[in-house]
Amino acid sequence: MSIVTDTSILAGRTGPSGRLSDFFWRNPRILLLLMLTPPLLWLGVIYLGSLFALLLQSFFSIDDFSGLINYEFTLATYKQLLIPSNFDIILRTVLMAALVTLASAVIAFPIAYYAARYAKGKWKVIFYLGVMLPLWSSYLVKIYAWKLILAKEGILTWFLAKLNLLWLLEAWLSLPVVGGSSLSISYTGTFIVFIYVWMPFMILPIQASLERVPGNLIEASADLGGNPAQTFRFVLFPLALPGIIAGSIFTFSLTLGDYIIPQIIGSSRLFIGQAVYAQQGTAGNIPLAAAFTVVPIVIMGLYLWMAKRQGAFDAL
Repeated sequence: MSIVTDTSILAGRTGPSGRLSDFFWRNPRILLLLMLTPPLLWLGVIYLGSLFALLLQSFFSIDDFSGLINYEFTLATYKQLLIPSNFDIILRTVLMAALVTLASAVIAFPIAYYAARYAKGKWKVIFYLGVMLPLWSSYLVKIYAWKLILAKEGILTWFLAKLNLLWLLEAWLSLPVVGGSSLSISYTGTFIVFIYVWMPFMILPIQASLERVPGNLIEASADLGGNPAQTFRFVLFPLALPGIIAGSIFTFSLTLGDYIIPQIIGSSRLFIGQAVYAQQGTAGNIPLAAAFTVVPIVIMGLYLWMAKRQGAFDAL
């Protein structure tokens, strides 16, 4: 009768590293705690700590006579957000973010639908390259390139002149709100560049959402007598809605907080990001700058809460 030796349990290893490895193997929770401590400290101290400090600054005020910060809790700074000039900045930014999000969804949906339903093999690779390639170039380079394109002497004006459509551009620029001396210093130009820069963040979530829609549902809708418009309204759009909302989280929030695009391409009227920069840097009114910063945080908090209820995070 032979004796079988159990070698499944190894003897403890010698040396400091061996004993330490054995200790972590016997106590996986301690290892998990040590691994999570650095990122949790970064999140808690650096990120959440800075947000708390920002929120705290917004409850202070600036002394009009000395220009120094008065470290007494007050809501006076938030009341300043309701004066017409500041409230117009908030309204202008939110309206621009909403319009950019809506236009991006309208443009991105057919592109994402083609990629999800018809692009196969190398064409799908080309699709991903075409969508992702703009993200690999410099943010500032793209903006300054668009400033040259939209300028009065730019290629867009030259192209419209060749088509004898320059009168249409001039008529549009003569409009009171959206127009200006050229597209490069108008809300229209800001709108165009916002859409171009954030478009990939809308296309990819919609495409991922559409790929999860079973093809037999669309066929069943046609078999039941539904025309393409009805199929889109009652089948395709509701199932793709989480992806649209997921993409809108990116486009809306990025437009809401951006200050570089309106600074380079836009009129003299400020957006929230520019107001924060001006109040913190030029005016030295840190409490008002902090109050302006809290506005998009609150808006995005409400927006994310509504998006979660629609299941948008499943499409991220």
